[in-house]
Amino acid sequence: MGELRQLLREIEVFAGELPDFDPVLTPDDPVELFTQWLHHALRSGVREPHATTLATVDAEGRPAARVLILKDVGDRGWQFASDAASPKGRDLTARPYAALTFYWAALARQVRIRGPVAPEPPEACTADFLARGTGARAESLLGRQSQPLADLDERDAAVAASLARLEREPELVSPTWTLYTLRPDSVEFWQGDRQRRHLRLAYRPTADGWHKQLLWP
Repeated sequence: MGELRQLLREIEVFAGELPDFDPVLTPDDPVELFTQWLHHALRSGVREPHATTLATVDAEGRPAARVLILKDVGDRGWQFASDAASPKGRDLTARPYAALTFYWAALARQVRIRGPVAPEPPEACTADFLARGTGARAESLLGRQSQPLADLDERDAAVAASLARLEREPELVSPTWTLYTLRPDSVEFWQGDRQRRHLRLAYRPTADGWHKQLLWP
């Protein structure tokens, strides 16, 4: 364990050229700043910058986190999708509040969003499901996420059967597929610095719009 501890301490962080970030020049709306940072990550070659860690809590107060893909962001909030019968779907039914975390290591940038979560109307959920790739839809139609799996052959046979079903019924939609929207009550932007002079800017909603506040890192 001592060797691993030493290895972890020696891993370089904040390597390479990091972007500038001036909080004074930031827009009044966090969606606009998030969009700017996302486009910058894409231009900088960050792989899968739309991947985000979703943190939820179950009915007993036990937290869980996993990585999924951001579907959209706008005035309504940050959107992601999942099967309502999955563990995260059950968590959101029991406690409809969550956190999203984006981390773009190459840029030493992090964005954290917290707030209540609500499902979108059925037509929006259907449209999101049909926009998925065929393989993703076939897997989702199985409705077995996180259930015990006997072996990989069982998985392959089930997916093959689901794909065949989709060929016969291309408009088939999982009845439990859900598009969720997180309406933020907090959005924080963090810019790392090699000298540990990190910058942390928080947005909080008010009756008149958004309030910006620098925070100690």
